[in-house]
Amino acid sequence: MEALSLSELEQGRYLSPRGPIGLMNRVYKYVLPEVRESLHFWRQDANGIPDPELRKQALASIETKEFHCIGGGIYAAGNLSMRHILIPLIVAYQTISDYLDNLCDRSTSLDPADFRLLHQSMLDAIDPNAEPVNYYALRDEQNDGGYLYRLVRKCQEMISLLPGYSAAAAEIRDLAVLYTDLQVYKHIRPELRETALKEWWKQQGSLAPHLHWNEFAAATGSTLGVFMLFLSACDPKLSKSSSESIRAAYFPHVCGLHIMLDYLIDQEEDRAGGDLNFCNYYDDTETMLNRIASMVEWARKDVRELPESSMHRMVIEGLLALYLSDPKVSEQREVRTVSKSLMRGSPLTRLFFFANSRWIRNRFL
Repeated sequence: MEALSLSELEQGRYLSPRGPIGLMNRVYKYVLPEVRESLHFWRQDANGIPDPELRKQALASIETKEFHCIGGGIYAAGNLSMRHILIPLIVAYQTISDYLDNLCDRSTSLDPADFRLLHQSMLDAIDPNAEPVNYYALRDEQNDGGYLYRLVRKCQEMISLLPGYSAAAAEIRDLAVLYTDLQVYKHIRPELRETALKEWWKQQGSLAPHLHWNEFAAATGSTLGVFMLFLSACDPKLSKSSSESIRAAYFPHVCGLHIMLDYLIDQEEDRAGGDLNFCNYYDDTETMLNRIASMVEWARKDVRELPESSMHRMVIEGLLALYLSDPKVSEQREVRTVSKSLMRGSPLTRLFFFANSRWIRNRFL
């Protein structure tokens, strides 16, 4: 990992990037190579998993979802002097998320207790004092050779180096608990999923009463709020009230936009795999488009009050660019229609990130 020179630090390059060109410069120079280096380590580790099913899903999650880690790694561009902590932490946490999502999507089990125990690893990963357990205890496949244990320990190790983590811990845990609940309910028997999710929404929906049940569920499925709080925890002076404001700026709208875009482009893939997709619960395409467009505007409004708000505006434009530039868009007629509408009249920042997203996919993925 390349160290920052004193001159770079003196020039303030460890601070948040001021514009899209500055952000992408950091992405190409630091984030991309270091995320890929970290993923290479975990790919090699996954290759040694003894159980063939666990090994298959671990490797597939890295091969097919690498861009999740690259996207999360953007937050390390907000404080380059701490990227030696943020990048390994974000990559390890996102790798747990993607691995478990694969395990549950293609599961040999439909036991909600199994899914909850698997995802206990994500709650343990954000608690430096938690002692990892056998997360596979309720399923047939158990021997991962310590792979998930090492991912959890890496997160704990990096978190212990964040000077402001104690102020952010409660907000991070709240988001992680919501994420865990979602993963349990969305992966149970298909005929029970929608009912379980709606019942959960009745209990938790007051957190975002203006969102439909599927939109609330989508918002809980994003890790971006957690990554933003990791970045904030680099500040030793971070307060609990600031953490609350940061969480509120990201959840539900930035997080919801993130996952609704993810589901938007995955509709055909999810139909083929029999997976639940939150974009399928609108009456028609126009309603779906209007709701996603509203989420864009709500997200923009929410981040205005954050310090370094320009970076968060770039995150929103980057999300739209990243997902709408995906090759899956051109393969689905309805998605093409929605994409064209969302891209119509795009600001230059979004177009800039759109072009860069295509370049990164073609060059690196």
